[in-house]
Amino acid sequence: MFSILKPFIFKIDPEMAHDLAIKSLKYNFLPEEIFKVENESILETKIFGQKIKNPIGLAAGFDKSAEVYNPLFKFGFGFIEVGTVTPKKQFGNPKPRVFRLENDHALINRLGFNNDGLEKVAKRLQKNSPTDFLGVNVGPNKDSKNKIDDYLKCIKEIYNYADYITINISSPNTPGLRDFHDKNSLHQLLKIVTEFTKKNKIQKPLMLKISPDLANSDIGNVIELLKKFNINGVIISNTTDKNRENLTGKFKSEFGGLSGEPLAKISNDLIKKFYKEIKGEITIIGVGGINSGMTAYEKLKSGASLLQLYTGMVYEGPGIVKKIKTELVDILEKEKIKNINDIVGTGS
Repeated sequence: MFSILKPFIFKIDPEMAHDLAIKSLKYNFLPEEIFKVENESILETKIFGQKIKNPIGLAAGFDKSAEVYNPLFKFGFGFIEVGTVTPKKQFGNPKPRVFRLENDHALINRLGFNNDGLEKVAKRLQKNSPTDFLGVNVGPNKDSKNKIDDYLKCIKEIYNYADYITINISSPNTPGLRDFHDKNSLHQLLKIVTEFTKKNKIQKPLMLKISPDLANSDIGNVIELLKKFNINGVIISNTTDKNRENLTGKFKSEFGGLSGEPLAKISNDLIKKFYKEIKGEITIIGVGGINSGMTAYEKLKSGASLLQLYTGMVYEGPGIVKKIKTELVDILEKEKIKNINDIVGTGS
């Protein structure tokens, strides 16, 4: 059905199309059975000790305000991350702010953490318990005078409803946010956050979402601090505000974060560098350019034990998880691999 509707959808402004998708998902009319595949038990894995049906997750950015996570689980995702949630409601940057690069199978966005705010999101999560494993991605408001306090406010209000919490320091669309990649700034952030969670007896896994534009010289510093403060996982990576030279789409020069196929190799290379140093000690969630079984396979081989996608669903539609599962099962069976976990890091 999506292949029939796609030409019409792609004539609509991307953000309007996304809003229509959120509204339609609220009807929750698609049966989960149609997204299941044969022999998918081979894809079973664990996230922070809990078994999930597959390692394919939906990245933060699609369900920003936690409106449709339960209908989305029916598409076959092993886990979902909502957000980014900020303390106060935020409109984000001026429109237009999302651009399709169809020939590149990519998007550029400069949304700027638009969301309904912490209070509304917390009420939704309280009212509508997640049917599966759910992460919540948190960040500061654009005009915040104390970004670290914003993280703490979100964590305090949201942790009861989340299976894990992601500290987002990686969006290129919030001024000053990526400054937290600096060793001293990241040390201060993680020190304050972990002391806060300990003091308030918040025992939820913490993830750190990083930029793909991280300098090689900073990788060791980030890994050192992840270990020092016992951060449970790292999400590699968010969108890139660089790497435009090989793009062909007419919107390639738009300011914002680039996602989709052009990010695949960039994120894979970064995942490999992290995996060599942490090898299972810290969970890696790989993001960027996943739109097929093979692209998922390559990211797992690079060292990610879990995956997230977003742009791939824009181009492939809700059937993308079923497609990836089917192709992954086929690859694993041909390689005589008994479980998806056996390939993690084998290509790093």
